[in-house]
Amino acid sequence: MLHITKHEPVRFSVLDLAPIPAGSDAAQAFRNTLDLARHAERWGYNRYWLAEHHNMPGVASAATAVVIGYVASGTTTIRVGAGGIMLPNHAPLIIAEQFGTLESLYPGRIDLGLGRAPGTDLLTARALRRDQIGKGDSFPEDVLELQAYFRPVQPGQAIRAVPGAGLNVPLWLLGSSLFSAQLAAELGLPFAFASHFAPDYLQAALQLYRSRFQPSERLARPYVMLGINVVAADTEAEAQRLLTSLQQQFVNLRRGRPGPLQPPVDTLEGYWSATEKAGVEHALRYTVVGARDTVQRGLEAFIAQTNADELMVTAQIYDHAARLHSFAIVAEVRDRLAAEQSTGTITPT
Repeated sequence: MLHITKHEPVRFSVLDLAPIPAGSDAAQAFRNTLDLARHAERWGYNRYWLAEHHNMPGVASAATAVVIGYVASGTTTIRVGAGGIMLPNHAPLIIAEQFGTLESLYPGRIDLGLGRAPGTDLLTARALRRDQIGKGDSFPEDVLELQAYFRPVQPGQAIRAVPGAGLNVPLWLLGSSLFSAQLAAELGLPFAFASHFAPDYLQAALQLYRSRFQPSERLARPYVMLGINVVAADTEAEAQRLLTSLQQQFVNLRRGRPGPLQPPVDTLEGYWSATEKAGVEHALRYTVVGARDTVQRGLEAFIAQTNADELMVTAQIYDHAARLHSFAIVAEVRDRLAAEQSTGTITPT
């Protein structure tokens, strides 16, 4: 059972989409991912998660379990996992076998975050799911089936996950609305909210999850990890410029033209309409951009507002060296915050 006490510092982790920059390819994206993971391990990040997306020319992590194995094989201590596997795209037995394999290869280091969205557009979802489209939402039942495959084999059990049965693969539920918050509370599972792109239901989801949480053999009390975009640099202007790659990505996605991650630009005026700008700024409400002191103030405020147990930091930055530097700055800020918390100078509300 996971026990986390309130006096412990907020943990920091990494969410990576294995971005494919314009002019590059998936092979280079994977090399960049492993390099970032190795740095994140040295910088003391808690876990490194990869996300399942499909038919996205700028995202290389579609075969998520395969990339997790690649990252785990190139690191030694950091937890590696899925943030997440879109369970409706897969039979629960397949996921149990895949993550049972990963846990067998890298024991004690594998996480399995589960989402109920397709991670793509409707047409691609049909190509992925075939006859599953239109059959209703079986996500709660699929989660329970998956949990059962990880338990020790019972007498007379006809179907088992090999490997998988009897292995300790921590399950998380991911969400951007209230559905998974309620299910995570009912099942006593840790909950991760996608506040880095879906801010609207954050506070309601936190209240629902925490108020209805039922302790389980997995978890004694609610445990929340929140997504947040952080673009950090040595100067405010440089960080704001780096952010434009993520902003372009959101605009292109909403125009129905997803593509590789674009290089930063000096201004987006003339690129996006006023409506598009407002939409992107709303979606990216939980984004911290700036130099060290600005990043510290932003993260401090977010932690105080949400009382998060862990932050899942993501950064869609075009230049790999700049992305590394951003995560290095966040690690510095994390250590500052931990030092201040230990002396009682910051207190989550």
